[in-house]
Amino acid sequence: MCRILGVSRAQYYRYRSPKPSKRRAEDADLKQRILRIFAEFKQRYGVMKIHHELNLELQPLQRRCSPRRISRLMKELDIHSVTVNKWKAASKTKVEQRLNLLKQDFSTTGLNQKWTADMTYIQTKRNGWCYLSTIMDLHSRRIIGYSFSKKMDTDLVLKTLESAVKNRTITGDLIIHTDLGSQYTSDDYNQRLTELHIRHSYSRKGCPYDNAPMESFHASLKKEYVYPVPVFENYETAAAVPFE
Repeated sequence: MCRILGVSRAQYYRYRSPKPSKRRAEDADLKQRILRIFAEFKQRYGVMKIHHELNLELQPLQRRCSPRRISRLMKELDIHSVTVNKWKAASKTKVEQRLNLLKQDFSTTGLNQKWTADMTYIQTKRNGWCYLSTIMDLHSRRIIGYSFSKKMDTDLVLKTLESAVKNRTITGDLIIHTDLGSQYTSDDYNQRLTELHIRHSYSRKGCPYDNAPMESFHASLKKEYVYPVPVFENYETAAAVPFE
C-alpha cells in the first residue's frame, strides 16, 4: 500500500506511532513547571514574575524561556494572575517643599547607604482603615523594618524606624527618603533621625517617582495580597496576611 500510494514506510510508522516533537515536549514540561509555580504563589504571579522563577529553575539545566513563550503557554492553560489594580484618589493640600537629597538616584554600592520609607492603607470590616509602614534598603531592595497599626500617626513611623535600626548597623552616611506626610515631617521623627545621624530626604509634592521603589513595592503587595480579598475581617487578619 505504501508503494502504491507513494508513501514511505518511515512516514507510515510515524503516523501509526506518533511521537511529540522536541518543541511540544518542552512545552509540556514548561506547562507543568508554570502550573506548579502558579499554584505555589497562590495564583498571584503573572507572566514576568513566573518568568523570573521559571528561569531560576531552568538555569542549572542551561535552558531559558522567554516571557512571550510563557504568555502563550499561560493562555493555553487558561490561567492568569488574580491580582487587580485599584483606583486611588489624589488629594490636594498645601505642603512645604523640603530638601530632596536622593533626586531619583536609587543606585548604591552597599547596604545602609540609602533607605526609603512609606505608608499604605489596608481596609478591614471591624476596625476600618489600618496602616502599614515599611522601610526598604535600596541596595538589597529588602524590607528591613515594618509596623502595622490602627492609627496613622508619628508613633507608627517611629516604630518602623526602630525596627529597621534593630535589623541593621548604621555606619557611614545614611540617607532615608520619605514623602512630605506630617508623620515624616514631625519634630519627633526628625529628632530621632538626628540622634541616629541619618540624613532626611523628601519627595517633591505630587511626585511619586521620587519614591518609586517603595511605591512599586506597596503596589505589588496590595495587588497580590490585599485586593484579591474583598475586605479583611479585622485588624489581626489584615496584619497577618502581608507577611505570612
